[in-house]
Amino acid sequence: MSSEPTSGSTAVSAETPSPYPHDLHPGLVRGIDVGEQRNRFGIDKIVFFITAVIIVSFIAWGVTSPESVSTASTAAFDWAIVNTGWLLNLTMALGLVVMLYIGFSRLGRIKLGTDDSEPEFSRFSWVAMMFGAGIGVGIFFYGPSEPLAYYVSPPPHTVEAGTAEALHQAVAQSHFHWGLSAWAMYALVGGAIAYSSYRRGRVPLISSVFKPLFGSRGTDGIVGKIIDIMAIIATLFGTAATLGLSAVQIGQGVEIISGAGPLTNNILLVIIAVLSVGFIVSAVSGVTRGIRLLSNTNISLTLGLVAFVFLAGPTLFLFNLIPSGIAVYLDELLPMISKSLSWGDDTVEFQGWWTAFYWAWWIAWTPFVGMFIAKISRGRTLREFVLVTMLAPTTILILAFTVFGGTAIRNSQNGVEGFDGSASSQQVLFDMFGQLPLAQITPFILILVLAIFFVTSADSASLVMGTMSSKGDPEPNKLVVVFWGLCMMGIAIVMLLAGGETTLTALQNLTILIALPFSAVLLLMMVAFVRDLRTDPAYIRRTYARSAVENAVVRGLEEHGDDFGLAVEPAPEGRGAGADFDSTAENVTEWYQRTDEDGNAVDYDYDTGEWADGWTPDSDDTTDTADAPVDADGDHGDVEKQRRTDPGSWADDAHDGTQR
Repeated sequence: MSSEPTSGSTAVSAETPSPYPHDLHPGLVRGIDVGEQRNRFGIDKIVFFITAVIIVSFIAWGVTSPESVSTASTAAFDWAIVNTGWLLNLTMALGLVVMLYIGFSRLGRIKLGTDDSEPEFSRFSWVAMMFGAGIGVGIFFYGPSEPLAYYVSPPPHTVEAGTAEALHQAVAQSHFHWGLSAWAMYALVGGAIAYSSYRRGRVPLISSVFKPLFGSRGTDGIVGKIIDIMAIIATLFGTAATLGLSAVQIGQGVEIISGAGPLTNNILLVIIAVLSVGFIVSAVSGVTRGIRLLSNTNISLTLGLVAFVFLAGPTLFLFNLIPSGIAVYLDELLPMISKSLSWGDDTVEFQGWWTAFYWAWWIAWTPFVGMFIAKISRGRTLREFVLVTMLAPTTILILAFTVFGGTAIRNSQNGVEGFDGSASSQQVLFDMFGQLPLAQITPFILILVLAIFFVTSADSASLVMGTMSSKGDPEPNKLVVVFWGLCMMGIAIVMLLAGGETTLTALQNLTILIALPFSAVLLLMMVAFVRDLRTDPAYIRRTYARSAVENAVVRGLEEHGDDFGLAVEPAPEGRGAGADFDSTAENVTEWYQRTDEDGNAVDYDYDTGEWADGWTPDSDDTTDTADAPVDADGDHGDVEKQRRTDPGSWADDAHDGTQR
């Protein structure tokens, strides 16, 4: 039975205590921005040190005995891809279904912010920044080589190699790996974090999303810490795979420019070391404008290179291939999703080399990219967020892969040397540009783009992991940021050492093994996110509205026939709009009870924004650090900071480079 709704947030007398926090019905809450809350930040010692011990131990093992890492990861991978590969497929498929449901259902009307919040960026800028999150080394490493590989050796149980059908199947399979499924997962994590932080007022942590499932005690306790540890580890390995690919690709460019023979792993390690210095300088200096400028330059260069290949390559052929490839992708989407162990060993092998690796890569990147997308999407409705996040980057990536892959396939059809499927992914890229005008210049541009991707990705990922290991602090200690960055470099080095002559195999095996357990976290996140949305004030109001109108129409017909109107008045017992809804239940009221920095309940007036204990944003300065111990970098970054979160800052730097 529902309780009588109140009309506002006026003070409650001692004689008639309100059943609601702050005398406010849950359907009337406008939402809470994380910037309106009182939070205490600082290093989460449990999350940081447990994760650090795990990662440093792994790096030490990999550096001292790369052969044993390779042997162990290969054995574990062989078992996992057969016995648990279905988990990756299930996660990606359900992610797509859940986000389409959220976008097109009544939940899509809910805002990622308070009722009166508006988008911070124009739609064009929003899409442009989202595009920046979706491009990166992968578009160069796999853009030309992946469609070519499918053309020469199509996926099992599909088409015959080298045919027109193989051409279209090749681009469709690439679109499948880089399109809607991947961006649905990013939309899931980004939407969940944005909703949790900008609508529910929680700190921007992966664990905060799970409060509907585990409650505050669970997410602030051991369960939440395990989730945040898993998110950091997934991000570390996912980003390290990207850095490893960058190093391999840059090494190929150096090999071409220098005219030297094949580069050894030692040279690749030197390349990583040099780029790591650039990352450390960037992270320590905090010159975000410079990194932002580099990132914008990189995006422009990438678009320019795609346009260059389109215009200088087989333009007419690409014009026709783009719509045909999209049509085949949509037509083959369900058959491609359905491929699993039941299709035989060949399909399992293909999945392990291609699909499972991509699913693992995207899953490992969801905490990082999700936090970035959340930051730039405040004020959007979920419907707009889901549709744009899934469609805009997918469209751009489809165009890029069709241009690069279609050009490589055209070279194969024309019998150009190096495009018979025997060359490595990094070789195909440089060979493709070598067939186009300005072949003496483009290798330098490609190396520059890849190097910037390396530095900006490491910089931004480290900042996000610093936030995740510092209780959601938007300005984590610089030493913590650098530490996580160096851990990424260390994992990338281990991947290269463990791979030996087959570096890519080690990158893929380790990424898949790390992503498998985190995929279970994402499955639980889908449940938590939908459950959160179903207790949202806007959803409650819409549910009441439908019930009120339906009940009123029935009552009007019963009492007045055709001649009745609608008015707001007390309803008979059991026939009110909220008759079937318990508006005093803890799961719909607990979240908007305001608290101080220690979690103690404090009364709050939602009409005036006044706290009962007299706290104001101006009075919420940091903990007095005059006598506090100074960190090694000369600041008080590790001292627990008691301050108000700046809603515009917690992931500002994330868009400096979230490229894969």
